[in-house]
Amino acid sequence: MITNTAVSRDLLTVDEYYSLFEAGMFDEDDRVELIEGEIIQMTPIGSHHAGSINRLNKLLSNRLSDRAVISIQNPLRLSDYSEPEPDILVLKPRVDYYAMSHPKQYDVLLLIEVADSSIQYDRYVKVPLYARHGVPEVWIIDLAQGKIEVCRTPEKNNYMECTVYERYHVISPLAFPDVKFRVDEIVNI
Repeated sequence: MITNTAVSRDLLTVDEYYSLFEAGMFDEDDRVELIEGEIIQMTPIGSHHAGSINRLNKLLSNRLSDRAVISIQNPLRLSDYSEPEPDILVLKPRVDYYAMSHPKQYDVLLLIEVADSSIQYDRYVKVPLYARHGVPEVWIIDLAQGKIEVCRTPEKNNYMECTVYERYHVISPLAFPDVKFRVDEIVNI
């Protein structure tokens, strides 16, 4: 006779995750993030990916100036069990520049993931996570295809509005409709 047996998995909290770093299990150069209580090993950053983040950082910094804080590959505290490290966060200005605590979902104006080999993971794991926690807008920069997927209006595990923009399109973040970007200047393969 087969019976239903619940499988139990211990999920880490963010505090437990940090205690692993303090105990020397990981160091700050390890490419890991905490997603839904599990430590996820991130892929190494290739030069194309890094260059794209550098270019986008410059574009955002120049066009947004003092209107936002641009955070590159830093933690975003979504819950007690999730602290991903998105490629770029455009955050509400704060006097301490988030030195007193990591930003939370309500601090995010725009979240950007740059994807080459990680497109499936970003699209099917991270984007639903961001929607579930109410991040208002996510852009996935698809380096391989030269496109940008813009997701807005979070509801449960999805974004109600997702649009793919090609090289010739112009896009603006919801929080800054006056700031325009050509897709080809962001993707620039």
